[in-house]
Amino acid sequence: MSAHFDVLIVGAGLSGIGAGHHLQKNCPDRSYAILEARDCIGGTWDLFRYPGIRSDSDMYTLGYSFRPWTEPKAIADGPSILNYVRETARLSGIDRNIRFNHRVVRADWSSAESQWTVEVERGAERTIERFTCNFLFMCSGYYKYDKGYTPDFPGIANFSGRVVHPQKWTDDIDYAGKKVVVIGSGATAVTLVPELAKAASHVTMLQRSPTYVVARPDKDKIADWLRARLPAMAAYGITRWKNVLLGMYFYRLCKRNPERVKKLILGGVRAALGPDYDVATHFTPRYKPWDQRLCLVPNGDLFESIRNGTSSVVTEEIDTFTAKGIRLKSGTELDADIVVTATGLDLQVLGGLDVSVDGTRVDFSKTMSYKGLMYSGVPNLAAAFGYTNASWTLKCDLTCEYVCRMLNYMKANGYAQCTPRRNDPTITELPWVDFSSGYVQRAVHKMPKQGSRRPWRLYQNYALDIVSLRFGAMKDEAIEYLPARRSESTEPAGRAA
Repeated sequence: MSAHFDVLIVGAGLSGIGAGHHLQKNCPDRSYAILEARDCIGGTWDLFRYPGIRSDSDMYTLGYSFRPWTEPKAIADGPSILNYVRETARLSGIDRNIRFNHRVVRADWSSAESQWTVEVERGAERTIERFTCNFLFMCSGYYKYDKGYTPDFPGIANFSGRVVHPQKWTDDIDYAGKKVVVIGSGATAVTLVPELAKAASHVTMLQRSPTYVVARPDKDKIADWLRARLPAMAAYGITRWKNVLLGMYFYRLCKRNPERVKKLILGGVRAALGPDYDVATHFTPRYKPWDQRLCLVPNGDLFESIRNGTSSVVTEEIDTFTAKGIRLKSGTELDADIVVTATGLDLQVLGGLDVSVDGTRVDFSKTMSYKGLMYSGVPNLAAAFGYTNASWTLKCDLTCEYVCRMLNYMKANGYAQCTPRRNDPTITELPWVDFSSGYVQRAVHKMPKQGSRRPWRLYQNYALDIVSLRFGAMKDEAIEYLPARRSESTEPAGRAA
């Protein structure tokens, strides 16, 4: 037995709940369901449980456009964000449309029927269940939930202590009074180190190479001032645009004058750590600002823990693990009771979904991304994917708006199918994103490409995307719309077929 819906959303995290809201508001006549592989709402913000888990974007832009963030901290902790997402689902009634423990594994498109057949593994028994839908909206994130990325470290089996990846952190990990080594230099590492240092005997951040680290207050004084004087939504909207514009300005400055920004960032680090600290070795990357994401440390907590001696940074490569810790290539040994491998995510396309169109399996590495949300040759499918240089939700909100516009446009014009087509041979392929981070480069070969110009180019620019996705024409030379075929027969929405 299967049930049919106008739209199926995959994933009940930050993006999936946002998609549910936009559908209810802008396409109230369309039936939908959210299929969630886990047993709860929250996605990333429920999965990650490591100490200090927080956003690395301000909540005035990471929050939804339609629901103001009213908590005091702009750089929020994970539990507060999780509560925000779950409250949004409950207040809007979105939670009633979620089917938990439904892991989507396969989707097959039929042009003859203008619909997807979606295969799901349900529950611990992995019972196979099938749904059909006219439009498939993937909000399943961009990395594997079952495991993170850990390099094949030599000698790791010899280590007598505990090795844990932050993605698999559990409550039984006792680090109080212990020597901890955190391998990594990204957002997760700079979050973990000062938090673990509050209870550990000492925490060492072991990095192969440095990352740009910027201190920022966890509260937004302008937002607080506005909130005290204006209605919540008005204060939120002003703060949101203030932060969007500042972020866009800073990103452009990084690209136009990277040496100036580099000097500015490193000057902040020197001011925080003092003139005698070796900033050149431990906090001066080999790349330019925003060639990778900048790491945010709220209130300079990482720098404070380094100053007071509860943590330290070592910049060297690993030779091998030993029984007592890690030996570096210089011969230095770091003793450890616990090693945390904050070594990144394992990226995948559309949650690892196996997709076929009219019986032919889709290789997404051979597709091109249309407006950053659809894929060439794949009908009636969109995916929510955020910015690399700004808050995730900014792009996802616009993606949801565009999907709703497309659904309404198709209905108004009698279309049943919409498919991006690569019909301009002069458009050349470019990498998925222009980012040098290891987790991106490891996965770039399996990701869709972008094109050399619109509508295939990803500009990573919120203002340009507003023009394109919120106000742009629904029809262009790269999108093909087709009417329903006469032989089509679809059961009423939400009923067994």
